[in-house]
Amino acid sequence: DPHGKFSIDPRFGVIRTKKQLDHEAQSVVVLTVQSQLGNSPVHSSTQVNISVTDVNDNPPVFRTKSDKVTISHTQPPGTAVYIAHAEDKDSGLNGAIKYSIASKHSNAFSIDPSLGVVNLTRMVFAEKQQEYTLHIAAEDCGSPPLTSLLMLTVRRLDSLAVKIVILDINDNSPTFMSLPLSYVMEDVEVGFLVHHIVAKDPDEGRNGQVTYHILSGNGNKAFVLDKITGLLTTAQLLDHEVQECYSLTVMALDDGSPALSATQVLTIIVLDVNDETPVFLKQLYETAVHENQDPGEFVIKVEAVDRDAGLNSLLQYEILPGAGYEKFKMKSDSGELITAASLDRETQEVFSIKGSSCHDLGSPSRSSTAQLYVTVLDENDHSPLFAKTQYQISVTEDLEEGSAILDLSASDEDDGLNGEVMYSLIDDTYGAFAIDSVTGSIITTKALDRETKSQYTFKAVASDCSTHFPRSTTVMTVLIQDVNDNAPKFEQSYYKASVWEGQSPKTDIIQVFASDLDSGLDGETEYSILSGNENATFLIDSVRGILATNTGLDYENTSSYRFLVLLASDRGTPSLNSTATVLITVLDVNDNPPVFSSPEYHVHVKESVPIGSHIAEVSAKDCDAGTNAGITYAIISGNDRGHFYLDGRTGSVNLTKTLDYEDSMKFTLIIQAT
Repeated sequence: DPHGKFSIDPRFGVIRTKKQLDHEAQSVVVLTVQSQLGNSPVHSSTQVNISVTDVNDNPPVFRTKSDKVTISHTQPPGTAVYIAHAEDKDSGLNGAIKYSIASKHSNAFSIDPSLGVVNLTRMVFAEKQQEYTLHIAAEDCGSPPLTSLLMLTVRRLDSLAVKIVILDINDNSPTFMSLPLSYVMEDVEVGFLVHHIVAKDPDEGRNGQVTYHILSGNGNKAFVLDKITGLLTTAQLLDHEVQECYSLTVMALDDGSPALSATQVLTIIVLDVNDETPVFLKQLYETAVHENQDPGEFVIKVEAVDRDAGLNSLLQYEILPGAGYEKFKMKSDSGELITAASLDRETQEVFSIKGSSCHDLGSPSRSSTAQLYVTVLDENDHSPLFAKTQYQISVTEDLEEGSAILDLSASDEDDGLNGEVMYSLIDDTYGAFAIDSVTGSIITTKALDRETKSQYTFKAVASDCSTHFPRSTTVMTVLIQDVNDNAPKFEQSYYKASVWEGQSPKTDIIQVFASDLDSGLDGETEYSILSGNENATFLIDSVRGILATNTGLDYENTSSYRFLVLLASDRGTPSLNSTATVLITVLDVNDNPPVFSSPEYHVHVKESVPIGSHIAEVSAKDCDAGTNAGITYAIISGNDRGHFYLDGRTGSVNLTKTLDYEDSMKFTLIIQAT
């Protein structure tokens, strides 16, 4: 008795209960009782088995207070749809349970009282009643009986409702109730309600629960469909000009198994709003029109498109004020541009009209502009003109053949071929010049020589491709400027001159002359002595070419000056020169007496020498020349008796009389040389 539920009278051995006994907790108690006599150590024991008899103190108890089960309405009568189970802690009849249905729906269901199995007693249909609440009673067989009820009730959300739900068969498809057409303005905001799609399904429960889906036609995802509510709203901004009609294939799908569906083509018309600005097909229109045409000439047609519809897309055209716009008119309905006046390309070649405008008839109106670029085509109504009526240029004569001396330019206000100027030369150019017909460059065609021809005058002609207008001419005067290409040239390459000896210095001898075909400094000649005047015997006037003595001349010293080279130079850069040879002969002056070869002549002759014999010969020399040097001899004294004859030319002395030693042994003759 570990729990102390019993007591025993120590004297009489009466066993009594001390605490409440519970058959369900312990149905049999085995007590060991010990007895002892006095204080004797001897004792004995016995086992007392106590059975705790059950009392019906526990009612039947269901494991849960509510439950739920679903069945198909196609189940036949007698089908077990639920098993109720309750427990009773009592034993025997007190714990034996019998079941019963204590609700009004007992006519549709029956229950096995011993097993608690609930069976269908007839067919049930979801269309009439979708669920049944059964109150099942569990009662034991004790006395008195205790009862417990299992409440099968509908609970919501977090409730633990137990009910018998009759499942529907999905034998009906959804049917659309909403119209298949809807209209929406293109300027609605994102999220705008476009259409409410509604479909009905007569099935019950999930079989009648419809969801909505877009199958096709929403490729750009312009719309979003709430699958539960069927509300169709915009997911993007709509644009009538991009797409004015949508055909959405919409499906209504129930939640049955298998699911059934229906489809509908929903047409959504996007209504136009004047939100599109007219757009020109080109932002820049370029064209050309001939000048000098009468007003009303067609120029170009501009065109714009407006993606709106109706009045919003009807356009009218005009040109806006700007430079040159008054020269044109535009037809408002067609966009055709015509001239309002005759055009002159030379006055204005290009018209850039910045404002060609078009506007629609919407409210408010929208407009746009484009630029017109009109080129005026040329008519050949102008002739070429030179900048000057005459040109005078100077060129040097040393230009190479083919050198350009002047680029002529004539302007023609016309354009293209009408304004292409061709150049030519007329009048005689002596074959010295030609002109490039395209560039107008005048070039030399041969070497120029100022000394041959120093000036050319001819005409240059400018003409265009037209044959209707006269040509333009200009007078060309080409002055040939000198180049130092000619050396001074002496009149003679060899000069001869003579001068008397003994003349005072600075005596003019001869004047030489060299001519230079060049002009200016190039033709100014200067004279100088190049060689043969090492002792500065002579000098020359550099300007006049007069050769003069610089010192006194002595014939006896130098009788002639040969190979005296003169130099004639011009003052050009670089200087050119030429030479000439001068032979100067010094003329003798009788300024020297004869001189005997010996002041005395001693001759020994025998007295027997016959008459006529050559006795002696005297000789004298004279440094002078010519007759000044021709000597004659004469005896001026000592030949009184005439013994001797002196040859006046040769100086030979001959005996003319017989000599006599005894008469005269010595003769002294004084001989004069003249």
